[in-house]
Amino acid sequence: MLPTPSQTVGPFFNIGLPGSSAELVAPASPGAIRLWGHVYDGEGEPVIDALLEIWQANSAGRYNSPEDPRDDLPLDESFRGFGRAETDDSGRYEFVTVKPGPVEDQAPHIVVAVFARGLLKHLATRVYFPGEGTANESDPVLAAVDPERRGTVVAREEEGGLRFDVHLQGERETVFFDV
Repeated sequence: MLPTPSQTVGPFFNIGLPGSSAELVAPASPGAIRLWGHVYDGEGEPVIDALLEIWQANSAGRYNSPEDPRDDLPLDESFRGFGRAETDDSGRYEFVTVKPGPVEDQAPHIVVAVFARGLLKHLATRVYFPGEGTANESDPVLAAVDPERRGTVVAREEEGGLRFDVHLQGERETVFFDV
């Protein structure tokens, strides 16, 4: 019996992505930040047809969901906790969002799913924030990452925003999590 090719992710057609937006808040909103970066393959070349999805809590640490049982946290009607961005011809993506508040014992973070050609299923990672020393040190997920590789999931301040590059393979490979 001969093996058959596996299904790969993509290509992504705009007709399949109605209503998706890379703006979780309006750019002029108080506390709005720009999260941007590039997606690179194992050779360091830009991936020009990737799709990134992010999910996150609002600035108070609440997921904007009626099912969130923490009634003491405010619901932010102007905030969308989910966004999608495609990479451009240079492999660049960009979101406009807010810095999330901490959720329970976790440091402020954004969950990222990466979809790209050649992947049999999406990759999951997190973006942590610079300057969150104590919170990042005590985050249970980040603590499970090899200390030498933690930097691959911490954004850095650059060009008036936060830069988070995704390296799919290679020496600078981003830490990905099993989900």
